[in-house]
This record gives sequence, C-alpha cells and structure tokens, in this order.
Amino acid sequence: MAESDLQEKTEKATPKKRRDAKKKGQVAKSREVASVAVLMAGLSTLSLFGSMIYGHIRCIMHRGFSMIATPNLGITDFLALGHWLVQHFIVMVAPVMIAVVGIGVLSNVLQTGTVASWEPVRPKLSHLDPIKGTGKLFSKQSVMELFKSLAKLSIVSGIAYWTVKGEIKHFLSLSGMDVSGIAVYILKVAFKIYIRVSVVMIFLAVIDYAFQKWQFEQQMKMTKQEVKEEFKQTEGDPLTRSRIKRIQFEMAKRRMMQEVPKADVVVTNPVHLALAIRYDSAAMNAPEVVAKGAGEVAQKIKEIAAKHRVPIVENKELARHLYRMVEIGSEIPSALYQAVAEVLAYVYRLKGKGSN
Repeated sequence: MAESDLQEKTEKATPKKRRDAKKKGQVAKSREVASVAVLMAGLSTLSLFGSMIYGHIRCIMHRGFSMIATPNLGITDFLALGHWLVQHFIVMVAPVMIAVVGIGVLSNVLQTGTVASWEPVRPKLSHLDPIKGTGKLFSKQSVMELFKSLAKLSIVSGIAYWTVKGEIKHFLSLSGMDVSGIAVYILKVAFKIYIRVSVVMIFLAVIDYAFQKWQFEQQMKMTKQEVKEEFKQTEGDPLTRSRIKRIQFEMAKRRMMQEVPKADVVVTNPVHLALAIRYDSAAMNAPEVVAKGAGEVAQKIKEIAAKHRVPIVENKELARHLYRMVEIGSEIPSALYQAVAEVLAYVYRLKGKGSN
C-alpha cells in the first residue's frame, strides 16, 4: 500500500487538481438545482403564454371535430390536416421547449462553468465489470440519490393530496359549471399544486447544492504527500530548482563582471560594497550601475577594476545609497545625481579628461 493511502486527507485541493478534475467532468453539481430551474421555467412560460396555448388547443380540437362531419375525406385532406396540426403544435410548444432547454443549460453552466469533457461518456471496459456495477448500485452516492428521489416523490404526493383535500368542498359546485368552467377550475388547482411544489423544491435544491459542494470538497482533499508530489511535478524537484537558480546566478554574475572593465569608476564603502558606474553622455540620460555586489562579489569587482585600471573611489554613504536604491543596468535616481557627478568629475580629472 502506498504511503499516501495511509495518510489522512487534510489539505485542500490544489488548483492543478481542480483543473484536472474539471477536464474529466468532475465538478460540484446539484441535479435538484437544474430540476427546480426547469420547473420554474415551465411555470413562468405557461403563465405568460397560457392564453396563446389554450387558443391553439381550442383551434386544433375545433378543426379535428369539424372534420368528422365532413364526408368523403381523401388522403390529400388528411395530409393537409397533418401539416396544419404540426405547424400549430410547434407554435404551441416552442415557447415552453425553448425556455425549459435554455434554463436547463444555463442552470448547469452557472453551477459548473463551461465544462467540455467526454471523459464521463467515454467507453471503458471497467464499466462492463458486473462486480463494480453492483457496487455502484449500493454505493453511498446511489443510496443518497434514491433517498432524494423518494423524498421528492413523497413531498410532491403529499402536497398534491393536501391541496386536493382542501378543494373537496368546492367539488359539489362543479356540477353547475359548463365544461370550460370545470377545465379552468382544474387548471387553477394544478397551478396551485405547481406553486407549492416549486417553493418546497427550491428549498430542497439549496440544501442539496450546499451538500454537493461540501461532498465534492471532501472528495477533492489531498494528503500532504500528494501535495508534495504534485509540487515536484509542476515546479520541479527543490534540489533541481536550487541548482538551476545557482547556475543562473553564476551566469548573471559572469555577465555582470564583464561590464566592470567598461565602467568609469567603482564606488566602495570600502570593504563590504562595490558598485561599478558607467556614463556615456552621447547614449545615456544619466549614469548607470553596470555591476554591484557585497562581500566576495564586491571584492571580485574591485579586483577586476584594479586589473583593468578602473578608478576605485571610497564613498561609504554613496555606496550604501546606490546599493539599496539602484538595480544592475538601471540609471541612478535624480536624488544621487550631485554625488555621482562629483565622483565622476574627480575621476575625469584624474584621467586628465577634465570636467567633460
């Protein structure tokens, strides 16, 4: 057994693990949210387009019953009737279908984002394993889904029963109504059941989404060893990275040392710090620090400067300010113009160049 299997999963999932899980279609999603969204979309659409749908139903029924009294109907008449019925049926159901499909897709996208993965539906031989299939039937997830389905069925049945029971006192008055009045009454009762079921389902959807989110986070947790292994895979082994950084530092230091012979002056403090400054009035707006270092690096800069006869000037305060404020290859700040200008003027006089 692997060491990571023995450790407790106490660490939150890393961004990489979340990305990998999302690519496989593993996301926190509640089916109840989509169900409620579709239910509410259907309810809203029926409320908005109910009169239009009712008008089409009446038209279809009138056309159908009127054809019964028409003698000698031919195949052409039936084809024309079929074409007419299909047109009216599409117009009648289109608003509901568009709303239901659109809201169903939107509710899933809002939960999971745009997830495009074929992994869940990809054919796998393991799916044909009867032992694993039986295990899934009695898994914790399956039992939970069965419990939720039974709970929803019980709630819907209970709401319908109590709603109809409350309407029993009105049933006797139906005998004095015509067919359209009875139909309207039945629709009102159905609408009342619809509203009550929707309210309860919204409450259940919120609870289920919170549970699915919590369960997903628990499943995604990692052991400390898994976090370390993933870090090694993504960032590289710490020893390798430190070796690479050391090589990069050595290369940068060599490039920096190559600039020291081109400097006009090296400013020191005098032991711990050394900074090489170069100024070309034709190409630069201000003097630049072409090399700097402390300790052994400072000593190496001074050795190279002495070897190539670059003047070395001791100025403790200026050296400290330059080391703290200026990066290699950067121009000196305006606050240090005067101090650096004095040093360069001094060096130019030593070289016999004058103040220019």
